[in-house]
Amino acid sequence: MATYLITGANRGIGTEYGRQLKDRGDTVIAACRRSSPELDALGVRIESGVDITSAAAIAGLVERLEGLPIDVLIHNAGLLEATCLETLDVESLRRQFEVNAIGPLLLSRALLGQLAPGAKLILMTSRMGSIADNSSGGSYGYRMSKVALCMAGKSLAIDLQPRGISVALLHPGLVRTRMTGFAAQAVAPEQAVRGLLDRIDALSLETSGRFWHANGQELPW
Repeated sequence: MATYLITGANRGIGTEYGRQLKDRGDTVIAACRRSSPELDALGVRIESGVDITSAAAIAGLVERLEGLPIDVLIHNAGLLEATCLETLDVESLRRQFEVNAIGPLLLSRALLGQLAPGAKLILMTSRMGSIADNSSGGSYGYRMSKVALCMAGKSLAIDLQPRGISVALLHPGLVRTRMTGFAAQAVAPEQAVRGLLDRIDALSLETSGRFWHANGQELPW
């Protein structure tokens, strides 16, 4: 049994991570800004009030965890706001960078003391953060912030390797959640998370720092 800390756990992929991990017997700490009825129903430990862009909120979470060892830290919190070239909004760009790239890096640093050798650090990114895969343009804030997250993940993999901590950058695919408008062509969260957990379970120091689709395909940078 392992201890998992999941950010953005109050809906969508985050809640489904919590459900599947609890069902298989792992210990789940669900961090979020505000809980939800779906998360409450799981019966896991909930740490609400966790805004990963807030230094005070991060410090408060670390204090409440009281040095609890964490086997897997899943950075799932994310923000998608429409930003096309004609309607660029600087504040929207900034918000997406803070949530999608800077926040996960700061929380990772804050929890380093609780990640022992053998621990895993998971960054939920997106295929939209692949420069090579960009064939449709647009989505400036989301794309740029996810590229930044991928770069942070690659650096973390290098820096944490001597500590025995492995890092994965994971793309869930197009998933039927509120973020995607519950797109009919998307896969169900249950299916996406099953694939993501397969990637996490298989992660090792030898495969650290790579960019994977939930289905096992390695993605281009």
